[in-house]
Amino acid sequence: MGFMLPSPTNPREHARSLMSQKENTEVELDAQFSILKANNSDMTTPLVDQEGFPRADLDVYAIRHARRRINELRNDYKDVMNEIEKALQAVYDPSTVGPSSPAVSEGVAQRARSEDVESLSAFARVDGVAPSSPAAEAGLEREDLILKFGSLTRSSFTATSLQPLADLVSVNENREIQVIISRSEEITTIKLIPRKGWGGRGMLGCHIIPHKS
Repeated sequence: MGFMLPSPTNPREHARSLMSQKENTEVELDAQFSILKANNSDMTTPLVDQEGFPRADLDVYAIRHARRRINELRNDYKDVMNEIEKALQAVYDPSTVGPSSPAVSEGVAQRARSEDVESLSAFARVDGVAPSSPAAEAGLEREDLILKFGSLTRSSFTATSLQPLADLVSVNENREIQVIISRSEEITTIKLIPRKGWGGRGMLGCHIIPHKS
């Protein structure tokens, strides 16, 4: 069962609609998992006894329905997260949205990427990194300057707020984000995977503040 949304009238409204869809999906997932918990079961609990008959101590119908709905919602959630990422790109960096030309050779594309990196300017600075955090595991260090965070560059920010970065992190839990940084005048690309439950605050475990070149 896929999610359905009206055609967006503008990128920001589309992003807000998708975020609302994400929140609604999370609420329903919690509700379905509550049904399993109320029946002392999970997604793998056997529903038949040793003789192959439905277990009398469980509401087998409710559990099966909840499991089926959870699988549907997980697929919906994956789809909406992908759409949110695209929508945020459209909001914060419209130039990244659109078809690419198949006629561009790999050599030309590589040169273009190199030129793009050289033209990047820092928009944020890492002010601290917690030990054993996702940021630390990715190799991020204090005083690193962020040139590009996923699809975000300096042009993605219209004020001193780093809200676009926070939005991008929030929809990429357990998903890899490529981050281009400048450290001691050397440019490096790291792979950062935001996640909850690592043992500290936030999904990155680092403090990032605005930076003016």
